[in-house]
Amino acid sequence: MRTDRIDQAGIITLRAAGRLHHTCMGRTYTGTRVLVLVHDIAIVNAATGELLRELTLDTTKGYQPTGAPKGPKRKRFPAPKGLRPYRGW
Repeated sequence: MRTDRIDQAGIITLRAAGRLHHTCMGRTYTGTRVLVLVHDIAIVNAATGELLRELTLDTTKGYQPTGAPKGPKRKRFPAPKGLRPYRGW
């Protein structure tokens, strides 16, 4: 077990098998002090005890993504009534 702080980019660094692995937590948790349980890799908020993330480390990758889709969520607006969709020339 070790203590750490989530950096400005929302990432903590963990060394496993002689390599550094960057684990993304999200910018929401920037500056949060956490306890990292290294054996089964669980990241816990040090102040509240809330489990923030549990993961299985992929040793082939140096960056462990959150698993969330990239980019902002797109809103799909229906076409106004009476308009046909554009089909090209």
